[in-house]
Amino acid sequence: MLNISGLREGIVLDHIQAGKSLDIYYHLGLDKLECQVAIIKNAKSSKMGRKDIIKIEGPLDSISLEVLGYIDHNITVNIIRDDKIVEKKRLELPKKITNVIHCKNPRCITSIEQELPHIFYLADKKTETYRCMYCEEKYGK
Repeated sequence: MLNISGLREGIVLDHIQAGKSLDIYYHLGLDKLECQVAIIKNAKSSKMGRKDIIKIEGPLDSISLEVLGYIDHNITVNIIRDDKIVEKKRLELPKKITNVIHCKNPRCITSIEQELPHIFYLADKKTETYRCMYCEEKYGK
């Protein structure tokens, strides 16, 4: 069990698939923030066997829940205030994501117009398939 008493205000990302915490760390841009971040890898979990956990000091506004939902929608986001969990958020696959994945189609407008954002929409929730908004190129996990 994770002791959160050292975290006065912040976020605990729980139920991260074992080994995925560093991907999340970089996708969320946590390496660029000036707050404390703790990564726990391969913690024992009765639900998952092994899991990763990330503790982030500070408010939620620096975390993109859409990016987190795309990476793994099974992660639990625990909001901590005054040393207590005040809210638990469950994630969903986002309907649209911007600049998280990039279109690999060489004929896509995003290959020519470099400043265009890479926008993908959720085409099939069951298979977790996204498609490029510009050229319909498929991107599956």
